Amino acid sequence: MFRFLVRRVLGAVVILLIISAITFLLFYVAPRDPARLACGKTCTPQTLALVRRNLGIADPLPVQYWHWLQALFTGRDYASFGRCPAPCLGYSFHYHEPVLGLILNRFPTTLSLALGSAVVFVLFGVGAGMLAAVKQGRTVDKVASSASLIGSSLQIYIVGLVAMYYLVDQWHILSRPQDIPLTQDPTGWFKGLLLPWFILALIFTANYTRMTRSQLVEALSEDYVRTARAKGLSRRAVFFRFAWRGAMGPLLTIFGLDLGGLFGGAIITEATFGLHGIGALSVDAVNNNDLPMLLGVTLVAAGAIVVLNIVVDALYAFIDPRVRLA
Repeated sequence: MFRFLVRRVLGAVVILLIISAITFLLFYVAPRDPARLACGKTCTPQTLALVRRNLGIADPLPVQYWHWLQALFTGRDYASFGRCPAPCLGYSFHYHEPVLGLILNRFPTTLSLALGSAVVFVLFGVGAGMLAAVKQGRTVDKVASSASLIGSSLQIYIVGLVAMYYLVDQWHILSRPQDIPLTQDPTGWFKGLLLPWFILALIFTANYTRMTRSQLVEALSEDYVRTARAKGLSRRAVFFRFAWRGAMGPLLTIFGLDLGGLFGGAIITEATFGLHGIGALSVDAVNNNDLPMLLGVTLVAAGAIVVLNIVVDALYAFIDPRVRLA
């Protein structure tokens, strides 16, 4: 198991280096004048000159990338802007702050939104899929399958606005969404994120319902499940000890990818409900042409997906012993 995890971690480091190199090329080589983009829309000639000097545009491309990579471990000094401590993902010339500090300030909102919605769509989506698989071909199965198709076709920016209008403004059932820190007011934090949790989880719930149903239906038709039934085990034991365990692997893999993507910022959900997370930060970076911020958000999102894939691989190894021998 230890060697299995070491291989995965080393592979993840290589993947992150490749992603960082490709992202650096896209952001700092493809544009005609990357210093102009990094400086942002409200950029004076004096600031533009400082940005060019700080980014080292005149240096060869490998040297530029090496300086950027070195800043992750040793930090970097920016003339007239100050010190960017390690790990330094760059300096936002629009906000006049290190990129990583801004991302960490916004991350609690994104983390709360991602984890809360994940709890909702796992409970409802997997639960509905399990029920549909057990009641295969019956009314419950048809209703769950139809509802999942409808749910997966809905759009957050439409459902969110409609739900906010009726549930918040007209009927006053839920509180208006807001990103209150958990440590400051736990009750306000919960009420402020309850509606975004359910709206964000709506589409995921539909996808997990279909996925869970298809995986369980396939698992229930396997030979080892029929053998377990023939030995006289109860339906409950056959379902949870054999069929459910066999279907859990693919679901766990998709869950890791989905959760990693949410950690990178639920852009549409945050924009719809006015939440100030990483998704909203990335939108502001696009509007302000804040190139270092875009690069930082992209790498943080990629890192979240890679790290969660390692966690999923570790959990997968516990579920299926064959993985540990691979």
